[in-house]
Amino acid sequence: MSQKANQTGVLTAAILAAMVSANAGAQPSLVSERVITLEEVFHTSRDEGENVDSPAIWHGSNGENWLLATAKEGNAILAYDAATGDYITRVGETGDGPGQFERPNGIWVIDDMMLVVERDNQRIQVFSLPALQSIGMMTHEDLRLPYGLSVTPRDDGSYDLYVTDNFNPALEGYPPEEELDERIHHFRYQRQGDTISSEHVGTFGDTQGPGLLVKVESLYYDAEYDRLLIADEAFSQRSIKIYNGAGDFTGEVIPNVFFDSEPEGIALYACDNGDGYWIITDLNRSDENKFEIFDRRSLSHLGTVKGEITRNTDGIWLSQKSFGPFAGGALFPVHDDGSITAFDWQEIAEGLSLGLDCTL
Repeated sequence: MSQKANQTGVLTAAILAAMVSANAGAQPSLVSERVITLEEVFHTSRDEGENVDSPAIWHGSNGENWLLATAKEGNAILAYDAATGDYITRVGETGDGPGQFERPNGIWVIDDMMLVVERDNQRIQVFSLPALQSIGMMTHEDLRLPYGLSVTPRDDGSYDLYVTDNFNPALEGYPPEEELDERIHHFRYQRQGDTISSEHVGTFGDTQGPGLLVKVESLYYDAEYDRLLIADEAFSQRSIKIYNGAGDFTGEVIPNVFFDSEPEGIALYACDNGDGYWIITDLNRSDENKFEIFDRRSLSHLGTVKGEITRNTDGIWLSQKSFGPFAGGALFPVHDDGSITAFDWQEIAEGLSLGLDCTL
């Protein structure tokens, strides 16, 4: 499909609180009013009964381009061709054994591994790719309702894994603030062949002040700047709280002036020199569903992307690889609990006048 962009506005006046510091008052910042609406390149087959939540992309060494997505009600991982959206297969069944799932939610792909967070099995399950064979699990006695995850490699060959734990009394309430210091779990794991060894490093989360974590699901760690972006969806918050990898609140917040509904999926367009862009979902069930773009270094707001059909987006994934019709990579958002859509990153970059080209 071709691009159909509708661009409105330019960079305009300053508003307060675009960035908030724990040690300083509200900082003035520019909010871009540049908005583009794009036609999706494809839309996968749709089944709302699966309750699709989060996508991830795997580019194999033999030319595989897989779009993988969690199906919370289907208790499975759905696999599609990431270049065309064509259905390939599904993996998994209901249960608590290897290769089985109970409400899989978050998903992450790194190297030749797929990691899946299972809310109701209270664990993170690791699979080898392309075999899609379960090779290990991570859990902890205090891991109660895990949702999202972010994984980053370490210099020694191991991996740091951060997981949100949105535990609450009855799925729709929040614990008392003094109990919110275990919102994020930090694991460290290593792969040896087809086995996983891991340790639970600890938990963290502020219980008061601007770093308070109330309703958490999506997060993303950027090792270049030691920033862990955590989406807080609670209506009173509706912001991105930024911690470091050690679990300390940095004092930085991307506030609710950018999010009319709920901040959800987070993705990073990363260049080797430290440049890049953050893409953060503002979930809405109407045409106000949108994707906010921020500068990686400064966190300044650069513009807004909407899709012609994409609505009610939970997870997103960004690929910077050139493949299929996507010469500059692609953004893959969930569409309304039942399918995945795709946007050409070059169309996003051109529509918002983003200058970087860090295609892999």
